[in-house]
Amino acid sequence: MSTVKIQGIIPPVVTPMDPEDESVNIPELRRQIERQIEGGVHGIFPFGTNGEGYILSMKEKEEVLEATIDEVRGRVPVYAGTGCISTRDTVYMSKRAEEMGADVLSIITPSFALASQKELYDHYVEVAKHVHIPIVLYNIPARTGNKLLPETVGRLARDVDVILGAKDSSGDLNNLLAYIEVTRDIGKDFAVLAGNDGNILPCLKAGGAGGVAGRANLWPHTIASIYDNFVAGNLEEAEKAQTAVATLQRVFKYGNPNTIIKKAVNLLGYPVGDCRRPFNYLCDEGVEELKKVLAEAKEAGLC
Repeated sequence: MSTVKIQGIIPPVVTPMDPEDESVNIPELRRQIERQIEGGVHGIFPFGTNGEGYILSMKEKEEVLEATIDEVRGRVPVYAGTGCISTRDTVYMSKRAEEMGADVLSIITPSFALASQKELYDHYVEVAKHVHIPIVLYNIPARTGNKLLPETVGRLARDVDVILGAKDSSGDLNNLLAYIEVTRDIGKDFAVLAGNDGNILPCLKAGGAGGVAGRANLWPHTIASIYDNFVAGNLEEAEKAQTAVATLQRVFKYGNPNTIIKKAVNLLGYPVGDCRRPFNYLCDEGVEELKKVLAEAKEAGLC
């Protein structure tokens, strides 16, 4: 099995799209990956939530993953988002990602239909039988309708060798902390990642490994510095960076967070296009507030 260390700041890189036909813009994707790596991030995560994995076809996911692996060239680990609604499709995408050279699999819970904890457990166990690279469980119940409970995460961590991490995007800090607690003494190096940018430093302080940070699409260096300063013992600087990136929260009341992230990347001067329709609207008031936040961030030195 791969010995990749799951840690640090891993941006769910946006998937640039042509504004005319919404096709994937591979040259701009490569540019965004370079921005992230130059900013000092510790991994690249194609077609996560901010990468619109929920709306890309399997062919498009393969195209994005192929370009990502080629562009990264082993400089940081590549995390492939391979979770689908069915176990069958998740197995297919996970095997394909491993064949293509991904380092880690991020597997979101199935969505739409309500799943029991037994069904979720069985789903991950079955997928794990077919791959030989680390799996990171991905909990985001507000989007999927299914919550992966801490006790289920603990069971999977203990029972399945290749399950080596969990990302919690519930927004519930207590749930994130529970993930850390139930996996603290399981006899293997298990990584818990914050899926909400505001919880990166609390996660690290509690013994977590870092975060999958959408705002790294805007300020990769600043977000990466939360982790880097923490591990270097510069807690004051880590706190300063964590506080600085919180300003974007003001805009989230106006629309879908990943729609806002992608519009912000555009406003920074990168032609990544809008999110694929219908998830692409931000009202005029929201756009103006976003511009204010970006201006304040630039003045404060975020980059």
